[in-house]
Amino acid sequence: MKMPILPDQHYNRLKWIAQVALPAMGTFYFAVAGIWGLPYGEQIVGTITAIDAFLGALLGLSTMQYKKSLKEE
Repeated sequence: MKMPILPDQHYNRLKWIAQVALPAMGTFYFAVAGIWGLPYGEQIVGTITAIDAFLGALLGLSTMQYKKSLKEE
């Protein structure tokens, strides 16, 4: 089954989220949770990291499919 190629605008936005926003958000919450005693610091950061890893895998798959489609043309 051939998956549709993700438009550049969506890919770039998701890539920024995976490379910048989610790691920054996880780091911020982990630091603030330690300082202020906020609940579930490890669980929340672990969840953010899991989402980020999943998104990174999907973006990697999208990149591989895009490169493969360029070779086929």
